[in-house]
Formats: sequence, structure tokens, C-alpha cells
Amino acid sequence: MEDNVDVCYLRRRIMELEEKVEQLRLSRRVLMNLIERTERERTGFLNKLEKENHRLHRDNCRYARRLLDKNLRIVELESKLGKMSSGELATAMLK
Repeated sequence: MEDNVDVCYLRRRIMELEEKVEQLRLSRRVLMNLIERTERERTGFLNKLEKENHRLHRDNCRYARRLLDKNLRIVELESKLGKMSSGELATAMLK
């Protein structure tokens, strides 16, 4: 009789453990799907940030080039103005 009870108990225990194993498998699949989705989102976000960084770097280079060109133009104009002013001074001194 005791053997029969032990067998019934063990069968019930086996069924419980099999159910738990199935639940764990399901949980694992859910977690793996979440991890994969999170990785895809993270990769997409990093790609977006890299593109934005590249665009900002390109725009910054353009701005720096324009600024340098404007500064060169200012130096040229100041030089011409200085030559004109010194030329006018020399002309005025000769008179």
C-alpha cells in the first residue's frame, strides 16, 4: 500500500515539475524576445545617434570654413583700408 502511495505521489510530483519546466520554457522565450527587441531598439537608436553626430560634424566643418573665409575677407578689407588710409596720408603730406 505504501508503495502505491509513493508511486502516486511521485507521478503527481513529476507532473508538477513538467508543468514548471514548460512554464520556464515559456518565460525564457518571452525574455529572449524582449532581449532581442531591446537590442534592435538599441541598435536603431545608436545608428540614429551616429547619423546625427555625422551631420553635426559636417555642419560644424562647413560653419568653420565659412567663418575662416569671412575672417580672411575681413583681413583683406582691413589691409586695403590701411593701404588706402596710408596712401591718403602720404598724398596729404606731399601737398
